[in-house]
Amino acid sequence: MISGNQIRSDFLGFFESRDHQVVPSSPIVPRNDPTLMFTNSGMVQFKDVFTGLETRPYSRATTSQKSVRAGGKHNDLDNVGYTARHHTFFEMLGNFSFGDYFKDVAIEQAWTVSTQVFGLPKEKIIVTVHATDDEAAELWKKIAGLPDERIIRINSDDNWWRMGDTGPNGPCSELFYDHGPEVWGGPPGSPEEDGDRFIEFWNLVFMQFETHADGSSTPLPKPSIDTGMGLERVTTILQNKHNNYDTDLFQPIIQASAELTGHAPDGDMVTSHRVIADHLRCASFLIAEGVLPSNEGRGYVLRRIMRRGMRHAHLLGAKDPLMHRLAPALIDLMGGHYTELREAQGLIRETLRAEEERFKTTLDRGLKLLDAEIEGLDEGAPLPGDTAFKLYDTYGFPVDLTADILRGAGREVDQDGYDAAMQAQKAKARAAWSGTGDAGNAKVWYDVRDRVGATEFLGYADIRAGATVTALVRDGAEVPHVSGSDPFEVVFNQTPFYAEQGGQTGDTGEAVTDKGVRLEITDTQKRADGVYVHTARIPGEDAHVVSLGESLTLTVARDRRDALCAHHSATHLLHEALRRRVGDQIAQKGSLVAPDRLRFDVSHDGPISPEALADAEAEVNARIRACSPVETRVMGLDEARSSGARALFGEKYGDEVRVVSMGGVDDGENHPWSIELCGGTHVKNTGQIGFFKVLREEGAAAGVRRIEAVCHAAAETHVSRQSAILAEAGGLLSATPAELSARIEALVAERRALERELGDVKRKLATGGGGAVSEKIGEISLTLREVEGLNPKEMKAAVDELLAQAPGVAALAAQSDGKGSIVIGVSEAFLGRLDAVTLVRAAAPLLGAKGGGGRPNMAQTGGPDGAGVPAALKAVDEAVRAALA
Repeated sequence: MISGNQIRSDFLGFFESRDHQVVPSSPIVPRNDPTLMFTNSGMVQFKDVFTGLETRPYSRATTSQKSVRAGGKHNDLDNVGYTARHHTFFEMLGNFSFGDYFKDVAIEQAWTVSTQVFGLPKEKIIVTVHATDDEAAELWKKIAGLPDERIIRINSDDNWWRMGDTGPNGPCSELFYDHGPEVWGGPPGSPEEDGDRFIEFWNLVFMQFETHADGSSTPLPKPSIDTGMGLERVTTILQNKHNNYDTDLFQPIIQASAELTGHAPDGDMVTSHRVIADHLRCASFLIAEGVLPSNEGRGYVLRRIMRRGMRHAHLLGAKDPLMHRLAPALIDLMGGHYTELREAQGLIRETLRAEEERFKTTLDRGLKLLDAEIEGLDEGAPLPGDTAFKLYDTYGFPVDLTADILRGAGREVDQDGYDAAMQAQKAKARAAWSGTGDAGNAKVWYDVRDRVGATEFLGYADIRAGATVTALVRDGAEVPHVSGSDPFEVVFNQTPFYAEQGGQTGDTGEAVTDKGVRLEITDTQKRADGVYVHTARIPGEDAHVVSLGESLTLTVARDRRDALCAHHSATHLLHEALRRRVGDQIAQKGSLVAPDRLRFDVSHDGPISPEALADAEAEVNARIRACSPVETRVMGLDEARSSGARALFGEKYGDEVRVVSMGGVDDGENHPWSIELCGGTHVKNTGQIGFFKVLREEGAAAGVRRIEAVCHAAAETHVSRQSAILAEAGGLLSATPAELSARIEALVAERRALERELGDVKRKLATGGGGAVSEKIGEISLTLREVEGLNPKEMKAAVDELLAQAPGVAALAAQSDGKGSIVIGVSEAFLGRLDAVTLVRAAAPLLGAKGGGGRPNMAQTGGPDGAGVPAALKAVDEAVRAALA
């Protein structure tokens, strides 16, 4: 029996031999189509190639594309496990021609692969063509020798593919396998077409027309080919099965589930085994791509899938988390081709385990509530919508999970009532929010949040992504379009731009429309509970327009983001290093993560010693050099705290948090060196931080110390600047950097000696005559002198010297930079009659001063009016004479 893995390999190998480029599967989260929640077909990654927006170095391609249909407009979740061919995750084999070959080659290749590579009996294959596609019908006759009765013409959109209301489109041709008359069902187009006898396994799309805005169509200059073959379906056919879950693509997981739960793989609980197998595949691939369970967007879809699978694990009687123990079976099965599963094995298992543990704590309580509500209902009556909403709001039961549980009891959910309860809660939350008075969450943003929901953040995994405009705001009001170079604010359905929070500044970059209009993104902020608001402008003089609903490609400024990630991760390492060097009393009180520096405030009484700071810096650099991985997990808040994770100041935490670990293993028990709750972006490996350097430590507030530091390119710039300064200083002093300290010490000593010598000269000049007013008033000498170049300390020394020469009163005044100052001394013998403070206060108003201070024998003052120095000296003269009169 041929395996599913061999079928994939044979398919790709055949087309590679026909000059097709084997292109790896694109991510499940589409990078080039913001209208899709998940990649749902092989052509998604080639969309821009088909439309001409992108060119590639090949004109033929083949892929095995990972695809998900579990959210948005493409959602098969409710049917999974109950039907033979519905899945949340599937693989789409495909071959593509970008203006190279067309119908004849596509049909020949499909027939060759089906009958020669896979060996399907020719008589078991029938095909469909569009009713108008005579060309395809004739080619099937010519190439495959099919008679008319096995070429079925379908006159509906089921056999006509369109990219949208406008753009490329064309007829399809589908291949069906006939399982034989013993299986109920009819051919396509018949009343029994939904049966299982005729199974579609390959669809060929012939892109040959372009529909214009006026509704007219013209032939494409280069017709193209897009095909899709479901690996699960063709494997079922080639393994002679009638249910996809009976193939080796699922059975290893189902067998493992049966062994762990004790329920036969094909017994009464077969549906639960199948749900678990399908949901494990989907959840694991999503987690491997960085999607983690949350309450918004893709993370919410992942949570729904995980919890639906976990509920079926509960039905199988699993007392402990089950799905993470099944992950090795999946990875052994698919990890050879999809190596990302092996690389993310630890993250997959841990995320599954943590989510199932959280869910198990609420499942029993929720089921008891549900059972109690059902007991009070009439036979077959639907579950009231407000009860379904309570299960969601209180216990985390998505409404489709509740519907799945009720299906076994023959009941449904009152969906209208559920929707009404949801709207009532939104209205209540909105009323509560509007009273907060937070100007940052202006009413317009809550209106946007209410209408379009929270923005999905893609920036943990990507810095480039497609998006559509969901809101445009200018001058505080929503507008349908913007133009001109004045700033405006724009909201997208999804974004790689990180919004400022937790100390990390918002991302900048650019966004480009499909028409080539460029937007500069200058800031990103989070408003109204999850709305990412991008401040933007359209540069240039041209009157370009950006409109609501328009698609753009968003690109974060990579160098700036890399620098932010480095500084944020360095902050975590610094926090832990300080805690270990200074003590557990260290607690974060604030932070700033910028592209050129980090600022970290911690609680601590008194300065952190230079030795402790140097030790912490050395420890951070040691952790950087270790190049240890930086790991992120999502877990419950209580679980995170019990694991030792430290919270960051100012961060608001919900029931679930991101836990970031880095710095390597701390001990033999595999504990991370640093583990913190954090929603920011980080490096993937500590080595990417580069180099860490503390710049300064200083007081920020009472009991709070502030540390500023740099790393990454900013640290290199800092070191380069410091080296340049040293080199310049060495050149000026004719010394090497190693000699600078001694040379500067000698210069400082020399300068101090010169300053002392100069002070002595100045003092002698001030006391030795020239410009002085000195006279005897009885037995008291009065010396008044205006001096230059003396500071207050030198003026006091000169006053003392004047009094020693002529006891009595000495006053020296000086002008400097337009300001005036005066120092007055009184000999001890005359203190009973004269007071230096009183004399200074007499002079103060003339210098623009408000008073003066000192002691009775020595006082001083100064003010902004240097021109008043002569008058101030005269006022002292008059005050002395008045006191002695």
